[in-house]
Amino acid sequence: MKFLHLHKSSLGPPDWVFIGLVILLSGFGLLMVYDSSVAIAIRDFNNQYYYLTEQLKWVALGLVIFAIASFVDYRVYKKLAFPMLVGTLFLLLVVFLPGVGVKALGAKRWINLGFTVLQPAELAKLTLVIYLSAWFVVKEKGRLLSFLLLLGMIAGLIVLEPDLGTTLVIVATAMTMYFFSGAPVKQFAYVVPVLLIAVLGLAISSPYRFKRMTTFFNPENDPQGASYHIRQATIALGSGGFFGVGLGKSRQKYEYLPEANTDSIFAIIGEETGFIGSTALLAVFFILIARGYQIARRIEESFGRYLALGITSWFAYQVIMNIAAMVALIPLTGVPLPLISYGGSSLIVVLAGLGILVNISKFRNHG
Repeated sequence: MKFLHLHKSSLGPPDWVFIGLVILLSGFGLLMVYDSSVAIAIRDFNNQYYYLTEQLKWVALGLVIFAIASFVDYRVYKKLAFPMLVGTLFLLLVVFLPGVGVKALGAKRWINLGFTVLQPAELAKLTLVIYLSAWFVVKEKGRLLSFLLLLGMIAGLIVLEPDLGTTLVIVATAMTMYFFSGAPVKQFAYVVPVLLIAVLGLAISSPYRFKRMTTFFNPENDPQGASYHIRQATIALGSGGFFGVGLGKSRQKYEYLPEANTDSIFAIIGEETGFIGSTALLAVFFILIARGYQIARRIEESFGRYLALGITSWFAYQVIMNIAAMVALIPLTGVPLPLISYGGSSLIVVLAGLGILVNISKFRNHG
């Protein structure tokens, strides 16, 4: 296919530090998924290696996709942006079809593919970034309404699943891209308050979200119910102290802390490696995100700049929301920690996005 051709003469070396950090975090994620899941793996499957084995499959597949994406000319996605968006919207609708959509813990977020399940909301993070990057290349006035309609359509479908955490990541990423595309600052002044009011409305309209909000402001309320999760997370982090209790020695992973191998995995890391280990992990995330923004700053071509900005912002917002929730800076959001938490859809889509960033890094000095 003509548009898959790589213009080798314009390519430079990839960002090897970025690649190394992605591999480092993926490997550390494997270690922590095993460490944090031993108790529930034995309880549910009588096999302490169950979650490690599953995650190893996803990491292997994700790294293959990461490698492929790093070699495919990123400009291919500009041509594919619209069909990818339409396909994602279709999948977001399919999750609600009886017999196809999978319901678990009161939510319909997955599609049963027979051999595995797919979470379209994770795919939406990448496809929306690609579509907005292609759209924003064209300078036009008065697209705020069209932008908000598109964002509202995607966010609305994800809220209905319900998945407010993913919705927040998508909205924050899209808004960042929109305003960096040259939107008037005055629009920021009235769009952001409206969005904040909408988020607050969604938070208090659902009983379980409302409980999360109230326990955030009053952690002592309902310690065995609504505030149990965040209390156990803070106990885990507090128990870690400066140096941690040691790898493999967490107490909270023995069914005290909910979602210990997924959304709450940072609390287990904090418990076992302490302030030192947690800070080191944050430093690695910071360097990775900083290099992502550096890639966006260096590339001259508009589509590549928006794409790098969007992927990096999505990754950054997800890291910030997960960790901020674990240290009780914001209410619990149910957002996984990228490259670390257990889960196939999130891991693979994140690695695909980071692979695209690696490819863009090769063009950083070219228009």
